[in-house]
Amino acid sequence: MNSPAVEVLTFGEAMLSLQTDGPLGADGTARTTVAGAEFNVAVGVARLGHRVSWAGRTGRDEPGRLILRTLRGEGVGTSHATTDPEAPTGAMLRERRVADLARVHYWRSGSAASRQRPEDLTPALEAGARILHLTGITCALGEGPLAAVRSAAEYAAEHGWTVTLDVNHRTRLWSHEAATTALHLLLPYVDVVIASDDELPLLSAAPGTSPERGEADLIADLFGAGIGEVVVKRGADGADLYLPGAVPVHAAARPVPVTDTVGAGDAFCAGYLSGLIDALDPDARLQRATTTAAFAVASSGDWEGLPHRDELALLDAAPGSAIR
Repeated sequence: MNSPAVEVLTFGEAMLSLQTDGPLGADGTARTTVAGAEFNVAVGVARLGHRVSWAGRTGRDEPGRLILRTLRGEGVGTSHATTDPEAPTGAMLRERRVADLARVHYWRSGSAASRQRPEDLTPALEAGARILHLTGITCALGEGPLAAVRSAAEYAAEHGWTVTLDVNHRTRLWSHEAATTALHLLLPYVDVVIASDDELPLLSAAPGTSPERGEADLIADLFGAGIGEVVVKRGADGADLYLPGAVPVHAAARPVPVTDTVGAGDAFCAGYLSGLIDALDPDARLQRATTTAAFAVASSGDWEGLPHRDELALLDAAPGSAIR
């Protein structure tokens, strides 16, 4: 049986991103770029040397063309991306408000990505992949995107792919209750769950059950639902990997100066997916994930500082070193 041409398939909303260096009301200077959870993951996985396809939907406009050019420039396949002639590409503004506190403003209602439908993904799914990477953000964009996620997950599971889900809960997009109800419908198709510790109840506690259950019980719920791996991100405290019947694996966060935490979770996912593709043991793939996350938090931007494969060892050098 021939291996698929693509190792990771993902899709979701990529947006025009304006990032200010100060409060918007104080005329902070803005930098123009593009960003989005699945976009960031796709770039991160491609930089680590893997074959990636992004099958999201953009407007037929200049921000949409910028997104596709950027992805292609990073080595991400876009042949299955679709464009909408009637809806715009979404946009976001990340405002550095005070000290290291940033707030994000979105313009994504009615965007091209919010109009994605299951049939838009048919060519990408039929082309095949080893891993389908999904996030809760796309599920929150509307009934069409949620249906697209469900049908893609079902197709991938039926065809023996690995399905990974990063919960990535956004309270400004949907409520805790709506997320819990929708994401539970995905669990029968998911192999790997990636979540921060405060996101676990969205997947582990069935709607209507007590929110006070401990983390061990929540993880046991996921194993009972057929999930094979649960990865819990703990920020500065590193991450833990849980496998059924095995001792949990812990990886400490890499000690780096924190410049920008936005995108760190996506970088973590990219490193973890890379470890899965390379068939690394649990400890090694968790270490790769915390390493790629460290590159993200030590760099400005959502994805710009993500490492290439030959750069992974840079963080092993002494602080302040010059690599000559």
